[in-house]
Parts: sequence; C-alpha cells; structure tokens
Amino acid sequence: MKEKETEITDMFNIVLVNPEIPPNTGNISRTCAVTGTRLHLIRPLGFEINDKTLKRAGLDYWKDLDVSYYDSFEELEAKYPDGRFFWASAHATRSYADVEYMDGDFLVFGRETAGLGPELLKRRAKDAIRIPMRHDQRSLNLSNSAAIVLYEALRQTGFQGLE
Repeated sequence: MKEKETEITDMFNIVLVNPEIPPNTGNISRTCAVTGTRLHLIRPLGFEINDKTLKRAGLDYWKDLDVSYYDSFEELEAKYPDGRFFWASAHATRSYADVEYMDGDFLVFGRETAGLGPELLKRRAKDAIRIPMRHDQRSLNLSNSAAIVLYEALRQTGFQGLE
C-alpha cells in the first residue's frame, strides 16, 4: 500500500472511522482501487493492516490503492478544511440519493458495531445520509453501504475516468 499526497478534486474519498472487520475494509479497498477513490482510515482499527483476511479481500488491488491513515477524525478535517463530508448513518433522515455529489466529496462510514457515534453525528447532522431500508432492520453490511453510496456519487458525476 502506498500513501499519496494529492488534491481532493477529481476523485471521491471514502472515510472509515474505526473499522473493525478486516474483510469489510478489504472489500472497500478493492472498490476504491477500481474506481480511483481515495481511502482514509481513522484509527484505532480493529485489526492490523497486514491481516491476511484484509489482504485476501483486497486481492492484488493493494498496489493501486491510495490510502491515508489518521489518529482522529479531527486530523482528517484539519488536512481538508474545505472538504464536503457526508456521514452515512442508519439514524439519518435524508436519503443518500437526495444529495448532489461533487468530485472530492468525502463519504464517511462508522464502525460495523456502533456506527459513527453521537458526537460526530451531532456536529454534522445536516450532512447525515442514510440508505433506505426497512425500519425494523439494523443496517446493511459496511462494504455494501460504501459501494452503494459511492456508485451513486460516481453516477451523478458521469462515471468520469471509468469505462
């Protein structure tokens, strides 16, 4: 894996806050690699980056992954003070499909077992989005959720750079 310093334009950003399950992060990294999306991981992680299940899910895509690591969400915000952040949460009321996405947007997802947490959601309640689902269900799998929201953003921007 390599860490690149690049502008926030011309690609989307997926942010995982304290991910816990290695195969989910591996699947998301694969989605990021094939779409040219930057991955941002907020520590603590629930696994080691060299975990074999993480790498198995990412297969040979790790060489193409643009990934950055942070010790807090505030560190990421400080690096991208003008970034537009959309917070995926089962507790949000606004559908992810009702957002007009732009290149450079950050799509933020929380831990598999606890989501983003009330502190982060309170700070950015107006930017919280959800994937519609039955109200008697908890949530979708993290890697599925990330792919659904990312592909809507890519669709809206014309799948630039993808064939």
